[in-house]
Amino acid sequence: MRPTPTPPPWAGLLVIQPLKRRHCAGCRRGPLPLLVLEDGAPRCLDCADLGHLVFLPRGDTALTRRSREASTLSAVVVRFDRRRGRYERQGLLVEEEALARAEERCLADAEARRRRRVRNARRRAAQDEVFTEALADEIRRLFPGCPADRAQAIAAHASVRGSGRVGRSAAGRTLSQEAVTAAVRASVRHTETPYDTLLMDGVPRAEARRRIANGVESVLRGWRLRQVA
Repeated sequence: MRPTPTPPPWAGLLVIQPLKRRHCAGCRRGPLPLLVLEDGAPRCLDCADLGHLVFLPRGDTALTRRSREASTLSAVVVRFDRRRGRYERQGLLVEEEALARAEERCLADAEARRRRRVRNARRRAAQDEVFTEALADEIRRLFPGCPADRAQAIAAHASVRGSGRVGRSAAGRTLSQEAVTAAVRASVRHTETPYDTLLMDGVPRAEARRRIANGVESVLRGWRLRQVA
């Protein structure tokens, strides 16, 4: 039988997931899902005094670290990768109580992170509400003829966090006149003109904008000059 390749030295105890059927050189049980090499001979976990440990697959770095720290006895589990020609870590064997304690700590951390996310979401929502109201006020100041509900809708649309719209740009966040006007113009373009229909009909964007430019400016002039009662 072709021998199992010799793994490189890892810190601490090493346990192997064999690729072929192996039997324990001590108790003769097998095939072994996990084995320990002692003087080149395979031993089952019971014969190697590791049978009380439980397997923790790799993948959760925090759980792995905490389990190792809490476990008096632990072992690295590896398996030979034929394609890469090397042993690769598969997880850990740790004491069951240590794993349970580590899981409790990770769950506590997860709950703390969840609460932090909720707090941050509420804080961002409050900030967004304040900013949206400020943007709506500035729209009404620059365009006193714009209906109040329309100014609010434009501000809400332009200020969506992460949207990339003009209200979330650096200029928009400072409520510059150019950015606020751009947000209003964009809304008028899509709502008061046939711009979207032109695009759907295949008219190039630049040509569609040229066709509706006078209509957009007409609405903006009216909103600048006319005060809604």
